[in-house]
Amino acid sequence: MKQCIACGMPMETSEDFAMGDPGKEYCRYCCHPDGTMQSYDEKLASLTDFIFKTQGLDEKAATSAAKSMMAELPAWKNENTR
Repeated sequence: MKQCIACGMPMETSEDFAMGDPGKEYCRYCCHPDGTMQSYDEKLASLTDFIFKTQGLDEKAATSAAKSMMAELPAWKNENTR
């Protein structure tokens, strides 16, 4: 099973992959409508929002958690200085 390089989501079926293409290394939640991957800032914003809504953290704590999670993912390894 593959994991999304941008958010870590397990990708088990073709529907989980960007554009339904198992050749992509990122999931349907990390891509634009044209199939390109979201930028670091776009992913940070969406992941922060997800954490804020699902874990009840305040925005600052959710942003910190999102940055920590993203620093461990292949797509963002070079972005960890932000």
